[in-house]
Amino acid sequence: MGKEFYGAYPEFRHVMEEADDTLKYRLSKLCFEGSEDQLKLTAITQPSILAVSIGVWEILKSRMSLPEFVAGHSMGEYSALVSAGSLAFRDAVITVKLRGEFMQEAVPHGRGAMAAIIGMKAKDVEKICQEASEGEVVSPANFNSPDQTVIAGESSAVDRAIEIAKKNNAKRALKLPVSAPFHCALMKPAQERLAQHLEGVVIGNLSFPLVSNVEAAIIFEGKKAKDSLIRQVSSPVLWESSMKVLRQQGVDVLIECGPGKVLSGLAKRIDSSFKIYHVEDESSLRETLKEMESLRI
Repeated sequence: MGKEFYGAYPEFRHVMEEADDTLKYRLSKLCFEGSEDQLKLTAITQPSILAVSIGVWEILKSRMSLPEFVAGHSMGEYSALVSAGSLAFRDAVITVKLRGEFMQEAVPHGRGAMAAIIGMKAKDVEKICQEASEGEVVSPANFNSPDQTVIAGESSAVDRAIEIAKKNNAKRALKLPVSAPFHCALMKPAQERLAQHLEGVVIGNLSFPLVSNVEAAIIFEGKKAKDSLIRQVSSPVLWESSMKVLRQQGVDVLIECGPGKVLSGLAKRIDSSFKIYHVEDESSLRETLKEMESLRI
């Protein structure tokens, strides 16, 4: 991911080189040449997505107007804070690497799992988790859209929830290829370790506001932003509510920066009136800049 930009845009290359220098290994090489198995490891995935997303942001910010708001799904909240000038990129890339390690180490391999439940209302998924728990942890982890909720917890409980969802006519209920059960109570040890690390990290006030994952609330203050980063480790991502907050604020244009366009698809299902663009390669960059020019953004 990002290789096309590396040779063409000095600002993107600078971000990747800064990540390499900060982490003391060639993250850029892993991004461009790493195997699928390597890139699935959360301690690699998180800094890789952060670096590529901020590289894209650096390309965009000198070519169009600055945003009125930012938001980021889970780890993407770090990218949002960097773009808002609240968090230094070097601090962010170290923190997300550690965050990934803390999350990976919080639960023994194979004990935890995540699954996407599609075609059911969130309140029904919550009831299914309660029924499936049987004294184990399983709960909603991402409220992604009106018809998609991701759950996380102990593998056996997640398996039971999948079966119950299928019996209750879920359109799809399937495990996700992730390395840890994020955003659930099993992540409390990781949350505590991250809180200790963030005590030494400066997070200032934002140049433009963030809509936080934890409360779907508008944040300007660095102190609140840091609290949100800590709490989100074991709390569900309120993505659907966050997008609704943006729409209520009059936001009608969204740009997704970085690899993939999953968030673009979710936003369209949340509110079809959004004008949505994504930038992950040269073609999508040209298209987005052309559209922004026509919209005078």
